[in-house]
Amino acid sequence: MHYYKKTVTCISLLVLIICGVDKLNAADTPPNIVMIISDDQTWTDYGFMHHPDIQTPNLDRLASRSAVFRRGYVPVALCRPSLVTMITGLYPHQHKIIGNDPWKDSSKSGTEYSAECEKLISQLDKCKTAPKLLAEKGYISHQSGKWWEGNFKRGGFTHGMTRGFPEPGGRHGDDGLQIGRKGMAPVFDFIHMAAEEKKPFFMWYAPFLPHTPHNPPARILETHTQPGRPESLAKYYAMCDWFDETCGQLIDELGKAGVADNTMIIYVTDNGWIQRTPDMKVAAGWNSAFAPKSKQSPYDGGTRTPILISWPGHITPGERPELVSSIDLLPTMLDAAGAPVPDNLPGINLMPVITGQKKLERTEIFGESFAHDVADIENPEETLLYRWVIEGKWKLLLTYDGKVNRYKSVHLREDVRPQLFDLIADPLEENNVAKDHPELLTQLAAKLDAWWKVTQRKVVTTYK
Repeated sequence: MHYYKKTVTCISLLVLIICGVDKLNAADTPPNIVMIISDDQTWTDYGFMHHPDIQTPNLDRLASRSAVFRRGYVPVALCRPSLVTMITGLYPHQHKIIGNDPWKDSSKSGTEYSAECEKLISQLDKCKTAPKLLAEKGYISHQSGKWWEGNFKRGGFTHGMTRGFPEPGGRHGDDGLQIGRKGMAPVFDFIHMAAEEKKPFFMWYAPFLPHTPHNPPARILETHTQPGRPESLAKYYAMCDWFDETCGQLIDELGKAGVADNTMIIYVTDNGWIQRTPDMKVAAGWNSAFAPKSKQSPYDGGTRTPILISWPGHITPGERPELVSSIDLLPTMLDAAGAPVPDNLPGINLMPVITGQKKLERTEIFGESFAHDVADIENPEETLLYRWVIEGKWKLLLTYDGKVNRYKSVHLREDVRPQLFDLIADPLEENNVAKDHPELLTQLAAKLDAWWKVTQRKVVTTYK
Protein backbone atom coordinates (compact mmCIF):
# COMPACT_ATOMS: atom_id res chain seq x y z
CA MET A 1 0.00 0.00 0.00
CA HIS A 2 2.81 2.39 0.92
CA TYR A 3 4.62 1.38 -2.28
CA TYR A 4 1.50 2.23 -4.32
CA LYS A 5 1.21 5.68 -2.72
CA LYS A 6 4.87 6.41 -3.38
CA THR A 7 4.52 5.26 -6.98
CA VAL A 8 1.47 7.48 -7.54
CA THR A 9 3.27 10.40 -5.96
CA CYS A 10 6.32 9.92 -8.19
CA ILE A 11 4.12 9.64 -11.30
CA SER A 12 2.23 12.79 -10.30
CA LEU A 13 5.47 14.70 -9.84
CA LEU A 14 6.72 13.43 -13.18
CA VAL A 15 3.51 14.55 -14.89
CA LEU A 16 3.79 17.97 -13.29
CA ILE A 17 7.40 18.30 -14.42
CA ILE A 18 6.54 17.25 -17.98
CA CYS A 19 3.58 19.64 -18.09
CA GLY A 20 5.78 22.40 -16.76
CA VAL A 21 8.35 21.75 -19.47
CA ASP A 22 5.62 21.72 -22.10
CA LYS A 23 4.31 25.07 -20.86
CA LEU A 24 7.81 26.48 -20.84
CA ASN A 25 8.41 25.27 -24.38
CA ALA A 26 5.08 26.71 -25.51
CA ALA A 27 5.98 30.05 -23.98
CA ASP A 28 9.36 29.96 -25.69
CA THR A 29 7.89 29.05 -29.08
CA PRO A 30 7.92 32.14 -31.29
CA PRO A 31 4.49 33.10 -32.59
CA ASN A 32 3.40 32.80 -36.16
CA ILE A 33 2.80 36.31 -37.49
CA VAL A 34 0.02 37.16 -39.93
CA MET A 35 -0.28 40.63 -41.44
CA ILE A 36 -3.72 41.39 -42.87
CA ILE A 37 -3.59 44.50 -45.04
CA SER A 38 -6.66 45.90 -46.74
CA ASP A 39 -6.29 48.06 -49.84
CA ASP A 40 -8.00 51.47 -50.09
CA GLN A 41 -10.35 51.54 -47.10
CA THR A 42 -11.49 54.50 -45.04
CA TRP A 43 -10.71 54.38 -41.31
CA THR A 44 -14.41 54.59 -40.44
CA ASP A 45 -15.53 51.64 -42.56
CA TYR A 46 -15.80 48.75 -40.09
CA GLY A 47 -18.38 47.49 -37.65
CA PHE A 48 -16.01 47.96 -34.72
CA MET A 49 -15.46 51.58 -35.85
CA HIS A 50 -19.25 52.02 -35.69
CA HIS A 51 -20.05 52.37 -39.37
CA PRO A 52 -23.86 52.31 -39.71
CA ASP A 53 -23.98 50.12 -42.83
CA ILE A 54 -20.73 48.24 -43.44
CA GLN A 55 -20.72 44.86 -41.68
CA THR A 56 -17.36 43.40 -40.70
CA PRO A 57 -18.20 40.57 -38.26
CA ASN A 58 -14.85 38.84 -38.73
CA LEU A 59 -12.71 41.90 -38.13
CA ASP A 60 -15.07 42.78 -35.26
CA ARG A 61 -14.32 39.36 -33.80
CA LEU A 62 -10.61 39.99 -34.24
CA ALA A 63 -10.94 43.43 -32.64
CA SER A 64 -12.66 41.91 -29.60
CA ARG A 65 -9.48 39.98 -28.82
CA SER A 66 -6.97 42.61 -29.93
CA ALA A 67 -5.27 45.72 -28.73
CA VAL A 68 -7.32 48.20 -30.79
CA PHE A 69 -5.61 51.41 -31.79
CA ARG A 70 -8.39 53.56 -33.23
CA ARG A 71 -5.94 56.36 -33.91
CA GLY A 72 -3.54 54.43 -36.09
CA TYR A 73 -1.86 55.97 -39.13
CA VAL A 74 0.28 55.16 -42.12
CA PRO A 75 2.95 57.77 -42.88
CA VAL A 76 2.02 58.02 -46.56
CA ALA A 77 -1.35 57.67 -48.35
CA LEU A 78 -0.22 55.80 -51.45
CA CYS A 79 -0.11 52.01 -51.67
CA ARG A 80 3.41 51.21 -52.87
CA PRO A 81 5.42 53.40 -50.49
CA SER A 82 3.03 52.52 -47.65
CA LEU A 83 3.52 48.78 -48.18
CA VAL A 84 7.31 49.15 -48.36
CA THR A 85 7.19 51.06 -45.08
CA MET A 86 5.37 48.14 -43.46
CA ILE A 87 7.81 45.51 -44.71
CA THR A 88 11.00 47.53 -43.93
CA GLY A 89 10.03 49.63 -40.91
CA LEU A 90 11.39 52.72 -42.70
CA TYR A 91 9.80 55.99 -43.73
CA PRO A 92 9.42 56.51 -47.49
CA HIS A 93 12.17 59.13 -47.63
CA GLN A 94 14.47 56.54 -46.06
CA HIS A 95 13.73 53.53 -48.25
CA LYS A 96 13.40 55.83 -51.32
CA ILE A 97 10.37 54.06 -52.85
CA ILE A 98 8.33 57.22 -52.42
CA GLY A 99 5.87 56.79 -55.31
CA ASN A 100 4.11 54.14 -57.34
CA ASP A 101 6.08 54.64 -60.55
CA PRO A 102 9.19 56.30 -61.93
CA TRP A 103 8.65 59.63 -63.65
CA LYS A 104 6.93 59.03 -66.99
CA ASP A 105 8.72 60.98 -69.73
CA SER A 106 7.54 60.69 -73.34
CA SER A 107 11.08 61.37 -74.54
CA LYS A 108 12.32 58.12 -72.97
CA SER A 109 12.15 54.78 -74.73
CA GLY A 110 10.45 51.76 -73.24
CA THR A 111 13.86 50.31 -72.42
CA GLU A 112 14.87 53.44 -70.51
CA TYR A 113 11.63 53.43 -68.55
CA SER A 114 12.07 49.74 -67.68
CA ALA A 115 15.54 50.56 -66.37
CA GLU A 116 14.00 53.24 -64.14
CA CYS A 117 11.45 50.70 -62.88
CA GLU A 118 14.25 48.31 -61.99
CA LYS A 119 16.16 51.08 -60.25
CA LEU A 120 13.12 51.87 -58.11
CA ILE A 121 12.59 48.20 -57.19
CA SER A 122 16.28 47.81 -56.38
CA GLN A 123 15.93 50.20 -53.45
CA LEU A 124 14.39 47.27 -51.58
CA ASP A 125 17.60 45.29 -52.07
CA LYS A 126 19.30 47.73 -49.70
CA CYS A 127 16.80 47.08 -46.92
CA LYS A 128 16.32 44.37 -44.36
CA THR A 129 12.69 43.26 -44.62
CA ALA A 130 10.43 41.48 -42.15
CA PRO A 131 10.88 38.09 -43.93
CA LYS A 132 14.67 38.50 -44.00
CA LEU A 133 14.91 39.46 -40.34
CA LEU A 134 12.51 36.75 -39.20
CA ALA A 135 14.34 34.11 -41.28
CA GLU A 136 17.25 34.56 -38.89
CA LYS A 137 14.94 33.07 -36.20
CA GLY A 138 13.92 30.13 -38.37
CA TYR A 139 10.76 31.61 -39.88
CA ILE A 140 9.42 30.68 -43.29
CA SER A 141 7.23 33.26 -45.03
CA HIS A 142 4.50 33.63 -47.61
CA GLN A 143 3.50 36.57 -49.82
CA SER A 144 0.06 37.01 -51.34
CA GLY A 145 -1.83 40.00 -52.63
CA LYS A 146 -0.39 43.43 -53.37
CA TRP A 147 3.37 43.39 -53.92
CA TRP A 148 5.15 45.83 -56.21
CA GLU A 149 8.80 44.98 -55.52
CA GLY A 150 9.53 42.25 -58.07
CA ASN A 151 9.38 38.54 -57.38
CA PHE A 152 8.35 37.58 -53.83
CA LYS A 153 11.84 36.16 -53.21
CA ARG A 154 13.31 39.61 -53.69
CA GLY A 155 11.56 40.68 -50.52
CA GLY A 156 12.96 37.71 -48.63
CA PHE A 157 9.82 35.56 -48.74
CA THR A 158 10.43 31.82 -48.95
CA HIS A 159 7.05 31.22 -50.57
CA GLY A 160 4.69 33.44 -52.52
CA MET A 161 2.47 34.17 -55.48
CA THR A 162 3.84 37.25 -57.26
CA ARG A 163 6.16 36.64 -60.20
CA GLY A 164 7.01 40.33 -60.36
CA PHE A 165 8.23 42.95 -62.79
CA PRO A 166 9.09 42.67 -65.66
CA GLU A 167 6.61 39.78 -65.88
CA PRO A 168 3.17 40.78 -67.27
CA GLY A 169 1.05 42.40 -64.57
CA GLY A 170 4.01 42.58 -62.20
CA ARG A 171 3.48 46.24 -61.39
CA HIS A 172 0.82 45.55 -58.73
CA GLY A 173 1.45 41.90 -57.93
CA ASP A 174 0.24 39.76 -60.89
CA ASP A 175 -0.78 36.29 -59.63
CA GLY A 176 -0.77 37.51 -56.04
CA LEU A 177 -3.78 39.71 -56.75
CA GLN A 178 -5.98 36.64 -57.19
CA ILE A 179 -5.93 35.90 -53.48
CA GLY A 180 -9.29 36.56 -51.85
CA ARG A 181 -11.04 37.44 -55.08
CA LYS A 182 -10.44 33.93 -56.50
CA GLY A 183 -10.21 31.83 -53.38
CA MET A 184 -7.75 31.28 -50.53
CA ALA A 185 -6.09 27.97 -51.42
CA PRO A 186 -2.44 29.19 -51.68
CA VAL A 187 -2.65 30.75 -48.23
CA PHE A 188 -4.38 27.76 -46.68
CA ASP A 189 -1.88 25.32 -48.20
CA PHE A 190 1.02 27.31 -46.76
CA ILE A 191 -0.53 27.43 -43.27
CA HIS A 192 -1.01 23.67 -43.15
CA MET A 193 2.44 22.98 -44.59
CA ALA A 194 4.09 25.17 -41.94
CA ALA A 195 1.99 23.54 -39.19
CA GLU A 196 2.93 20.04 -40.33
CA GLU A 197 6.61 20.95 -40.48
CA LYS A 198 6.31 22.73 -37.10
CA LYS A 199 7.94 25.88 -38.41
CA PRO A 200 7.06 29.41 -37.31
CA PHE A 201 5.79 31.47 -40.21
CA PHE A 202 5.23 35.03 -41.36
CA MET A 203 2.32 35.69 -43.69
CA TRP A 204 1.70 38.77 -45.84
CA TYR A 205 -2.00 38.75 -46.74
CA ALA A 206 -2.58 41.95 -48.73
CA PRO A 207 -5.52 41.17 -51.04
CA PHE A 208 -6.63 43.56 -53.77
CA LEU A 209 -9.68 44.34 -51.62
CA PRO A 210 -11.69 46.52 -51.31
CA HIS A 211 -9.67 48.19 -54.08
CA THR A 212 -11.21 48.88 -57.48
CA PRO A 213 -12.54 47.28 -59.59
CA HIS A 214 -15.54 47.34 -57.28
CA ASN A 215 -17.14 44.14 -58.53
CA PRO A 216 -18.48 42.40 -55.40
CA PRO A 217 -20.50 39.17 -55.52
CA ALA A 218 -24.18 39.87 -56.22
CA ARG A 219 -25.18 38.18 -52.95
CA ILE A 220 -23.24 40.84 -51.02
CA LEU A 221 -24.08 43.79 -53.23
CA GLU A 222 -27.81 43.24 -52.84
CA THR A 223 -27.51 43.74 -49.09
CA HIS A 224 -26.20 47.29 -49.68
CA THR A 225 -28.40 48.30 -52.60
CA GLN A 226 -31.21 50.58 -51.54
CA PRO A 227 -33.23 53.53 -52.89
CA GLY A 228 -31.34 56.80 -52.80
CA ARG A 229 -27.91 55.22 -52.36
CA PRO A 230 -25.55 55.70 -55.33
CA GLU A 231 -24.58 52.43 -56.95
CA SER A 232 -20.89 53.32 -56.65
CA LEU A 233 -21.25 53.66 -52.87
CA ALA A 234 -23.21 50.41 -52.54
CA LYS A 235 -20.48 48.59 -54.47
CA TYR A 236 -17.75 50.02 -52.25
CA TYR A 237 -19.63 49.01 -49.09
CA ALA A 238 -20.03 45.50 -50.51
CA MET A 239 -16.32 45.31 -51.29
CA CYS A 240 -15.54 46.05 -47.63
CA ASP A 241 -17.85 43.21 -46.62
CA TRP A 242 -16.19 40.89 -49.16
CA PHE A 243 -12.75 41.68 -47.78
CA ASP A 244 -13.99 40.95 -44.26
CA GLU A 245 -15.38 37.61 -45.41
CA THR A 246 -11.93 36.52 -46.60
CA CYS A 247 -10.42 37.62 -43.28
CA GLY A 248 -12.82 35.29 -41.49
CA GLN A 249 -11.82 32.43 -43.76
CA LEU A 250 -8.14 33.05 -43.00
CA ILE A 251 -8.64 33.31 -39.24
CA ASP A 252 -10.77 30.15 -39.21
CA GLU A 253 -8.13 28.24 -41.16
CA LEU A 254 -5.52 29.08 -38.53
CA GLY A 255 -7.79 27.31 -36.05
CA LYS A 256 -8.25 24.30 -38.30
CA ALA A 257 -4.48 23.98 -38.60
CA GLY A 258 -4.13 24.10 -34.82
CA VAL A 259 -1.95 27.22 -34.78
CA ALA A 260 -4.40 29.97 -33.81
CA ASP A 261 -3.38 30.09 -30.13
CA ASN A 262 0.20 30.95 -31.00
CA THR A 263 -0.38 33.32 -33.88
CA MET A 264 -0.03 37.08 -33.74
CA ILE A 265 -2.44 38.77 -36.15
CA ILE A 266 -1.94 42.38 -37.17
CA TYR A 267 -4.50 44.33 -39.17
CA VAL A 268 -3.84 47.64 -40.97
CA THR A 269 -4.85 49.27 -44.26
CA ASP A 270 -2.35 50.66 -46.75
CA ASN A 271 -4.15 53.99 -47.21
CA GLY A 272 -7.58 55.51 -46.99
CA TRP A 273 -10.36 55.75 -49.54
CA ILE A 274 -13.47 57.89 -49.56
CA GLN A 275 -15.81 56.81 -52.34
CA ARG A 276 -16.70 59.57 -54.76
CA THR A 277 -20.43 59.70 -55.54
CA PRO A 278 -22.30 61.68 -58.24
CA ASP A 279 -23.54 64.29 -55.77
CA MET A 280 -20.03 65.13 -54.57
CA LYS A 281 -18.54 68.52 -55.44
CA VAL A 282 -14.95 68.23 -56.63
CA ALA A 283 -12.38 70.58 -58.11
CA ALA A 284 -12.25 71.20 -61.86
CA GLY A 285 -10.36 68.44 -63.62
CA TRP A 286 -11.01 65.88 -60.88
CA ASN A 287 -11.64 62.54 -62.57
CA SER A 288 -10.73 59.97 -59.93
CA ALA A 289 -13.13 57.51 -58.33
CA PHE A 290 -12.09 58.62 -54.85
CA ALA A 291 -13.02 61.82 -53.07
CA PRO A 292 -10.67 64.66 -52.15
CA LYS A 293 -8.87 64.36 -48.83
CA SER A 294 -8.61 60.59 -49.16
CA LYS A 295 -6.24 58.44 -51.24
CA GLN A 296 -2.95 60.19 -52.09
CA SER A 297 -3.75 63.04 -49.66
CA PRO A 298 -2.07 63.84 -46.32
CA TYR A 299 -5.44 64.25 -44.60
CA ASP A 300 -6.88 61.66 -42.20
CA GLY A 301 -9.08 60.30 -45.00
CA GLY A 302 -5.87 59.14 -46.66
CA THR A 303 -3.59 58.30 -43.74
CA ARG A 304 -5.66 57.18 -40.77
CA THR A 305 -6.35 53.48 -40.15
CA PRO A 306 -7.38 51.35 -37.20
CA ILE A 307 -4.52 49.05 -36.19
CA LEU A 308 -5.33 45.75 -34.48
CA ILE A 309 -2.77 43.51 -32.76
CA SER A 310 -3.87 40.13 -31.41
CA TRP A 311 -1.87 37.36 -29.72
CA PRO A 312 -3.88 35.09 -27.39
CA GLY A 313 -2.52 34.91 -23.86
CA HIS A 314 0.08 37.61 -24.45
CA ILE A 315 -1.76 40.80 -25.40
CA THR A 316 -4.58 42.13 -23.26
CA PRO A 317 -7.54 42.96 -25.51
CA GLY A 318 -9.04 46.41 -25.28
CA GLU A 319 -9.18 49.94 -26.61
CA ARG A 320 -5.88 51.81 -26.76
CA PRO A 321 -5.82 55.63 -26.70
CA GLU A 322 -2.30 56.03 -28.05
CA LEU A 323 -1.28 57.43 -31.42
CA VAL A 324 0.54 54.70 -33.36
CA SER A 325 1.88 54.30 -36.87
CA SER A 326 2.51 51.44 -39.27
CA ILE A 327 6.17 52.37 -38.78
CA ASP A 328 5.82 50.67 -35.37
CA LEU A 329 4.76 47.28 -36.69
CA LEU A 330 8.12 45.80 -37.69
CA PRO A 331 9.87 46.40 -34.34
CA THR A 332 6.79 45.01 -32.59
CA MET A 333 6.79 41.82 -34.67
CA LEU A 334 10.52 41.31 -34.23
CA ASP A 335 10.30 41.63 -30.46
CA ALA A 336 7.39 39.17 -30.32
CA ALA A 337 9.46 36.70 -32.34
CA GLY A 338 12.48 37.11 -30.08
CA ALA A 339 14.47 38.60 -32.95
CA PRO A 340 16.85 41.54 -32.49
CA VAL A 341 15.30 44.92 -33.31
CA PRO A 342 17.74 47.08 -35.30
CA ASP A 343 18.65 50.17 -33.31
CA ASN A 344 18.06 52.55 -36.18
CA LEU A 345 14.49 51.55 -36.97
CA PRO A 346 12.52 54.78 -36.45
CA GLY A 347 9.37 53.09 -35.09
CA ILE A 348 8.49 52.10 -31.53
CA ASN A 349 8.30 48.51 -30.29
CA LEU A 350 4.72 48.29 -29.00
CA MET A 351 5.07 44.96 -27.19
CA PRO A 352 5.86 46.47 -23.77
CA VAL A 353 2.87 48.78 -24.22
CA ILE A 354 0.28 46.18 -25.26
CA THR A 355 1.44 43.71 -22.63
CA GLY A 356 1.06 46.31 -19.88
CA GLN A 357 4.73 46.61 -19.01
CA LYS A 358 5.05 50.33 -19.68
CA LYS A 359 3.35 53.36 -21.19
CA LEU A 360 4.10 54.70 -24.64
CA GLU A 361 6.49 57.58 -24.13
CA ARG A 362 6.25 59.03 -27.62
CA THR A 363 3.67 61.79 -27.94
CA GLU A 364 3.65 62.46 -31.69
CA ILE A 365 3.68 60.71 -35.06
CA PHE A 366 4.87 61.92 -38.45
CA GLY A 367 4.11 61.49 -42.12
CA GLU A 368 4.79 62.76 -45.60
CA SER A 369 3.30 62.80 -49.09
CA PHE A 370 5.00 62.65 -52.45
CA ALA A 371 3.81 62.81 -56.03
CA HIS A 372 2.64 59.54 -57.61
CA ASP A 373 5.63 59.52 -60.01
CA VAL A 374 9.18 59.68 -58.64
CA ALA A 375 11.23 62.43 -60.29
CA ASP A 376 14.54 61.62 -58.57
CA ILE A 377 14.97 58.39 -56.61
CA GLU A 378 18.06 59.69 -54.83
CA ASN A 379 16.43 62.98 -53.85
CA PRO A 380 12.93 62.45 -52.40
CA GLU A 381 12.43 66.19 -51.88
CA GLU A 382 12.13 66.66 -55.66
CA THR A 383 8.59 65.28 -55.45
CA LEU A 384 7.78 66.17 -51.82
CA LEU A 385 4.30 67.65 -51.48
CA TYR A 386 3.51 67.59 -47.75
CA ARG A 387 4.88 66.78 -44.31
CA TRP A 388 2.68 66.41 -41.25
CA VAL A 389 2.86 65.84 -37.51
CA ILE A 390 0.13 64.85 -35.06
CA GLU A 391 0.45 65.48 -31.32
CA GLY A 392 -2.57 64.78 -29.16
CA LYS A 393 -5.56 66.32 -30.89
CA TRP A 394 -3.49 68.66 -33.05
CA LYS A 395 -2.31 68.08 -36.60
CA LEU A 396 0.06 70.39 -38.47
CA LEU A 397 0.30 70.05 -42.25
CA LEU A 398 2.99 71.85 -44.24
CA THR A 399 2.95 72.14 -48.03
CA TYR A 400 6.01 71.90 -50.30
CA ASP A 401 6.65 72.63 -53.97
CA GLY A 402 7.65 69.18 -55.23
CA LYS A 403 7.09 68.35 -58.89
CA VAL A 404 3.94 66.56 -60.01
CA ASN A 405 3.82 64.64 -63.28
CA ARG A 406 0.53 62.75 -63.58
CA TYR A 407 -2.56 63.13 -61.35
CA LYS A 408 -2.13 66.88 -60.87
CA SER A 409 -5.86 67.18 -60.20
CA VAL A 410 -5.55 65.32 -56.89
CA HIS A 411 -2.67 67.52 -55.72
CA LEU A 412 -4.06 70.99 -56.22
CA ARG A 413 -2.23 72.58 -53.27
CA GLU A 414 -4.41 75.68 -53.47
CA ASP A 415 -3.75 76.59 -49.84
CA VAL A 416 0.03 76.60 -49.31
CA ARG A 417 -0.19 78.16 -45.84
CA PRO A 418 0.49 75.99 -42.78
CA GLN A 419 -2.67 74.08 -41.88
CA LEU A 420 -3.46 73.29 -38.25
CA PHE A 421 -6.44 71.14 -37.33
CA ASP A 422 -8.10 70.08 -34.09
CA LEU A 423 -8.81 66.44 -35.04
CA ILE A 424 -11.21 65.88 -32.16
CA ALA A 425 -13.44 68.88 -32.85
CA ASP A 426 -12.87 68.82 -36.62
CA PRO A 427 -12.25 65.22 -37.79
CA LEU A 428 -12.91 66.13 -41.44
CA GLU A 429 -10.14 68.78 -41.30
CA GLU A 430 -12.27 71.59 -42.67
CA ASN A 431 -11.28 74.42 -40.31
CA ASN A 432 -7.67 75.64 -40.45
CA VAL A 433 -6.97 77.28 -37.08
CA ALA A 434 -3.26 78.00 -37.60
CA LYS A 435 -3.74 81.78 -37.22
CA ASP A 436 -5.30 81.23 -33.79
CA HIS A 437 -2.40 79.22 -32.36
CA PRO A 438 0.91 80.74 -33.53
CA GLU A 439 2.97 79.34 -30.64
CA LEU A 440 1.64 75.81 -31.13
CA LEU A 441 2.29 76.07 -34.86
CA THR A 442 5.91 77.06 -34.20
CA GLN A 443 6.41 74.20 -31.72
CA LEU A 444 4.98 71.56 -34.04
CA ALA A 445 6.91 72.88 -37.03
CA ALA A 446 10.13 72.59 -35.03
CA LYS A 447 9.31 68.96 -34.17
CA LEU A 448 8.59 68.24 -37.81
CA ASP A 449 11.90 69.72 -38.87
CA ALA A 450 13.81 67.78 -36.20
CA TRP A 451 12.11 64.51 -37.22
CA TRP A 452 13.09 65.00 -40.85
CA LYS A 453 16.73 65.74 -40.00
CA VAL A 454 17.09 62.78 -37.63
CA THR A 455 15.45 60.25 -39.95
CA GLN A 456 17.51 61.46 -42.92
CA ARG A 457 20.65 60.55 -40.98
CA LYS A 458 19.33 57.01 -40.37
CA VAL A 459 20.23 56.03 -43.89
CA VAL A 460 18.90 52.82 -45.39
CA THR A 461 22.35 51.44 -46.22
CA THR A 462 22.94 50.77 -42.53
CA TYR A 463 20.53 47.85 -42.87
CA LYS A 464 22.78 45.81 -45.18
